[in-house]
Amino acid sequence: MGLLEQKRHFSVNLLDWYMVNRRDLPWRRHNNPYFTWVSEIMLQQTRVDTVIPYFNRFIGNFPTVQALAEAPEEEVLKNWEGLGYYSRARNLQAAARQVMELHGGEMPQDKQAVFALKGVGPYTAGAILSIAFNQPQPAVDGNVMRVLSRYFLIDEDIMKGSTRVLMEELAGELIPEGRARDFNQALMELGALVCTPKAPHCLTCPVMEQCSGRIAGRELTLPVKTKAKPPRPEQRLVAIVEGRGAHRGRVLVRQRPATGLLARMWELPHVLAAPAAAGKAAGPLADEPAMALLAGSLWAEGFAARPEGLATHAEHVFSHIVWSLQVYKCTEQDQSNELPLIAAEARAAYDAQAATREGTAASSAVSPESAKSPSEPGTPHAQNISTSLNDGELLAPSDVSDQALSTLTGKGDGLTYRWIGPEDMDKMAFPNIFLKLISSYFAGAYDDVNE
Repeated sequence: MGLLEQKRHFSVNLLDWYMVNRRDLPWRRHNNPYFTWVSEIMLQQTRVDTVIPYFNRFIGNFPTVQALAEAPEEEVLKNWEGLGYYSRARNLQAAARQVMELHGGEMPQDKQAVFALKGVGPYTAGAILSIAFNQPQPAVDGNVMRVLSRYFLIDEDIMKGSTRVLMEELAGELIPEGRARDFNQALMELGALVCTPKAPHCLTCPVMEQCSGRIAGRELTLPVKTKAKPPRPEQRLVAIVEGRGAHRGRVLVRQRPATGLLARMWELPHVLAAPAAAGKAAGPLADEPAMALLAGSLWAEGFAARPEGLATHAEHVFSHIVWSLQVYKCTEQDQSNELPLIAAEARAAYDAQAATREGTAASSAVSPESAKSPSEPGTPHAQNISTSLNDGELLAPSDVSDQALSTLTGKGDGLTYRWIGPEDMDKMAFPNIFLKLISSYFAGAYDDVNE
């Protein structure tokens, strides 16, 4: 069979299979360009099953481009909380404002105009134009490149830009006239359900008869893909500071800087632990020096707190960093006291850590907002929490009006701090790991620390 016949076999059989086997997904029930756009942004690096409830809630709260464009940024981020890659949400809202300003609130149908929207790359532009407007535009992502690599026995590294161009040209040639909407979704569906990365279901594949990769016995070695650099291990010490007096029943949180990793999101205070040797993960710090270091970092920010004991270990996985966290329950102290049991050793530990941090930043180009970390063993009384939330940015300054949420500025890094109660969790956006830790605290999970 020649190449032309192989292409025809692929297109015809794939479409026939899709029309019978396609999943009923909420964004497929309408040819609404906005729904298509939102779903494609959410589906980047995220599984369909995870996206469905987020999509339904997001569309319920922001049903139109105008509603998204006019919403407070923190509200958008709260609706995205836990989905990961938070820069997607900020870019989506920025692009919605572009659509309002430049296109009267209607999604443009011109390829260059769609591509010009913030956060929209070649794949997303192709998906919007083909699915929403049935334009014969290729939509090539990792799933599609895997399918095409196997079916056409393509040995080119899919991490190379030249390979993506080749794949886009090939995918464009495969689109049957007038069937772009169904064909591109069929191609995505085949990659998601049948031609999977590690265990492709070749016997149920609608195009298996002419799959060159299967015939050559290469279905498990394709596509060719350069291995990504493994994420950098980092270690941090985290404080759950329990308030007293006017702050009783509340915990101390802070807002991250306006730019960079997890920008403007809220978190528990945490500090870089001792750096690891180059290329290795650092082991957990012993509790005594760890608590002294943590108290010292809070002292430098203008907060007196006494660590009471280890509450839990946790892990937070970004695309390029892995945080291993030692989480300590702490108690707010009266700053008017000298805190003889904390101050001297804490300041010494903090000063030593600051010097170490400067040296680490200079030698390894790790920013002060990152840290070296380990794979952490458990302890007899510690729980373990693990999340895989991917890195991003976000959140405009919160508009929480509760008078009890006093806003403070740290002395050392200038970050914004607040005391919050459980009722405030619905008003502020947290990375998933800190959302879990704070929710666990308010649920009483750490009440027995050092009892």
